[in-house]
Amino acid sequence: MALLPRFALHRPASAADAAAMLAAYPDARILAGGTDLLANLCRGLGSPSALIDIGGIAGFSTIAATADGGLTLGAGVTLATLATHAAVGSVYPALAAAAADVAAPALRSAATLGGNLCVDTRCAYYNQSEWWRRANDYCLKHRGETCHVAPQGRHCHAAYCGDVAPALLALDAVVDLVASDGARSLPLGELYADDGAAHLRLRAGELLTSVRIPPPPPGARSGYRKARIRGAMDFPLAGVAACVAMRDGRLTHLAVALTGTNSCPLRLEGTDALLDAAPDEDRLAALSRLVQKQAGPKRTTLVGAHYRRLVAATLATRLVGELAADSR
Repeated sequence: MALLPRFALHRPASAADAAAMLAAYPDARILAGGTDLLANLCRGLGSPSALIDIGGIAGFSTIAATADGGLTLGAGVTLATLATHAAVGSVYPALAAAAADVAAPALRSAATLGGNLCVDTRCAYYNQSEWWRRANDYCLKHRGETCHVAPQGRHCHAAYCGDVAPALLALDAVVDLVASDGARSLPLGELYADDGAAHLRLRAGELLTSVRIPPPPPGARSGYRKARIRGAMDFPLAGVAACVAMRDGRLTHLAVALTGTNSCPLRLEGTDALLDAAPDEDRLAALSRLVQKQAGPKRTTLVGAHYRRLVAATLATRLVGELAADSR
């Protein structure tokens, strides 16, 4: 890796100050834990004139109960905190499991919720050294004109590989955003676009400040599973989160979300057709078909795309089967 590029470092005292700085420095990047951002900058993937360190903003690292029984999570909450927090683990085990599966303990102690939700997409042709990318004529995502995954098209297929997003998608989370001209909230899924080069729908100068999770359905169970090459450190080749509720042996609620397979995390469509029936072999086979149809892995890793599709389907059926059994 090379040295970091030169930049000015700003430490705002509030979210409003951070938003004003983003407006003043259009190419600035937000710095929280920095576990992904700093590594990418050392690889030459960006050279912002300024980094805006939000670590000192009051309330950014708090977890608070909401009036309806849910939780509000500050964007600066570390993944280590999410993985071990009693309320998160007891009510939203999928979120705790996803946070615990990120990287290694030292990185989880620095990495933040907001950073993991906004993590850059990844590709075997993008996450390389500067000299490697230059020798291969760069790529569509950074300084090039060709997506080496699909050279005939004009679409970047870099994959979103954050672990926390699918858990929050399955739990119906909402994100709160602040900009210099106001604030807004939106369902987490609307934060993302299926474009590896521009996967975030953040407006110019906008900052993610918090995440709100409603209480789960009565009796619901949730979990997260991922496949990776190594048992630690690695991003997911495929990851699946699910939230399941049962009554009288029948599914009453089923939410499944994927990561690592597409350019954005996605909540599986069509799961309502599996409700009001026992999660038997036929229903789980139907779930597998839904996953294989909607998962769209491309040649962005050293592992084959079709294998990753099958892994995602297997993870989903196993996880839903386990959660349904626990709910009986």
